[in-house]
Amino acid sequence: MNNSEEPGLNPTPILPSKESMESFLLKLTPFQRMIYFPNLPPLRQSLPSSSSPPPPQPYQLPPPPSPYQQPPPTPPRQPPLLPPLSHQPPPPPPHQPPSPPPPPPPNQPRRARRGQRKEGVIFPIPFIWATDRRATVHSLSHLLHNRIFNIFGDVECKGCKKKFQMNFNLREKFSEIRIYIAENKDTMRDRAPPCWNNPTLPTCVHCNQEKSVIPVIAEKRKNINWLFLFLGQMIGCCTLKQLRYFCKYTNNHLTGAKNRLVYLTYLALYQQLDA
Repeated sequence: MNNSEEPGLNPTPILPSKESMESFLLKLTPFQRMIYFPNLPPLRQSLPSSSSPPPPQPYQLPPPPSPYQQPPPTPPRQPPLLPPLSHQPPPPPPHQPPSPPPPPPPNQPRRARRGQRKEGVIFPIPFIWATDRRATVHSLSHLLHNRIFNIFGDVECKGCKKKFQMNFNLREKFSEIRIYIAENKDTMRDRAPPCWNNPTLPTCVHCNQEKSVIPVIAEKRKNINWLFLFLGQMIGCCTLKQLRYFCKYTNNHLTGAKNRLVYLTYLALYQQLDA
């Protein structure tokens, strides 16, 4: 034990070697370092090595969605990209003539109601002495001017059943009817006489049977040969439907007995020829 050392004091610690200086300093407390090594700066804590992995972080659950959470804001709409405007204006379109207006639709004839008179309806002419109006014939002057002197029609014999044609002289037969109307019109009283209502039929030229030839009247009422029946004084052979058809298109009454319809038919045809 050295004599220079005072009793009761701790001996100065022996410094470690240079190699273990760092480990030695780490073992000392901060107070001991301040006492024994006052000139040394405070020991810096060694940072963990970069190679060591970071400590694991505790897993945190995402917060539950709030029912009143606002939707994320929508980004502002971008205006559509327009092509750059050229400084030069576009060329004007070529001059075109205005298109013509569309043609008007064709006028379709309205369908006449049942029982309505079809006045002025044009239909194909069944005979050269008839007009394009139903139940209408040309005037006597018109027929004579066009050299139509004889009127023919189809007849049939009730005895021998033969069909043939008969013709009547237009001027002679019309003169007979004109004289008869002028003499008996006042006594007719708008009724057909017996010779018109029940006509006397002609004799057959084949079997010579008297009062056996009847006119062949067309099934279609628009094709009835009215002038032939008028000149032969055989209008009384027509049925009530046929007589009403004629009166319908000549603006006459459709009602009445047969003798009245026969009288109106004779008078209308006489006025048409005498026009």
